[in-house]
Amino acid sequence: MNRRTREYLGGRFGDYYRSVDIVPPPGADEREWGHIPFTSGDGTTMVRHQSLLDLGDVGEFLAREAPQHAYFSAARYDDPSHRTMSEKGWRSADLVFDIDADHLPGVDPDADSYPAMLEASKDALVRLLDLLDRDFGFADSDMEIVFSGGRGYHVHVRDPAVAGLDSKARREVVDYVRAIDLNFDGLIEKRPNERGTLQKTLRAEGGWGGRVHDRLVAYADELREMDEEAALERLEELDGVGEKTARTIRGVLERNPEGVTSGNVELGPGASTLIRALAREVVEEQTSPVDEPVTTDVRRLIRLPRSIHGGSGLVVTPLDRDEVEGFDPLRDAIPERFRGRNILIDVTDPGPVPLGGDRTKVEAGVESVNEYVGVFLMARGRAEKAKE
Repeated sequence: MNRRTREYLGGRFGDYYRSVDIVPPPGADEREWGHIPFTSGDGTTMVRHQSLLDLGDVGEFLAREAPQHAYFSAARYDDPSHRTMSEKGWRSADLVFDIDADHLPGVDPDADSYPAMLEASKDALVRLLDLLDRDFGFADSDMEIVFSGGRGYHVHVRDPAVAGLDSKARREVVDYVRAIDLNFDGLIEKRPNERGTLQKTLRAEGGWGGRVHDRLVAYADELREMDEEAALERLEELDGVGEKTARTIRGVLERNPEGVTSGNVELGPGASTLIRALAREVVEEQTSPVDEPVTTDVRRLIRLPRSIHGGSGLVVTPLDRDEVEGFDPLRDAIPERFRGRNILIDVTDPGPVPLGGDRTKVEAGVESVNEYVGVFLMARGRAEKAKE
């Protein structure tokens, strides 16, 4: 990034900050603040160990300094401006989850398109929110959902019940969300049936056992709606189920619907094979591959909502739960300040730019483009600012 580009982006980032209201997080004066300024060279320098007292008004600071990136700590401290962590006096920390397309299974950052990576990140976000809601019981009012401005999302949980968790406890939360080392036998308990005999039954009240039980009931209902041939084909799609086992399982499900509803693992031959196969599907489809180091780091700096991500020119956008499904980062995270006019850029990395609902294609050399397209390309290192 050359000097003209740095000065242009810094100026326009400052214009953006003068046009919006930045809402600090709860307990802003107890948090550490950091930022990365626009500097020459390829490296970046993080300015950190700052308190709100050092910054003054956050919005005014951002408008004046126009940093490339802005952060605050998940942690709250007695004295956030101390330069050594031991002297800051750690009090508590938000439980933060980070979903980044770079770390998602099945995503290849070198081959997949930016829109495809964002879609994969949103899918992982939806699964995470479902887990935090259904399995942990966090209220929407205790969760802040944020598009990171880059390739994913952040979720800040501010429930007092988890604020004091140490790194080890937070790792256990991550292990649950990702179903790390999930033991099938751990989903089962022994309960007395109507005759008083102990039988193996799925833990249906909640957690992963409840999720597997829900899948079992729905799966059995689905099979009952099919004719025999279709039902057998559906069963044989499961890992470890051949034609003979499929026929056995179908017969068991037809004869003992009450056993299915109760989650009886011993409802008949092949039942355990079926439930284990469904458990593997549930884990594959309902886990969320969050980035463990972010959640377990109780002193993590995280992007400030409504700031600009200096690697994309997009806004770090807070979202209500009901806004997630319809949110399109490549349309909805474009700063309004960057709409409505064209600028000249010198393109060094030509190709498609999927922004604003359009798929602009830029060629190498000087081009006139919408400003938000130009900012995006300059921020990502695909263009430099040309003379107007």
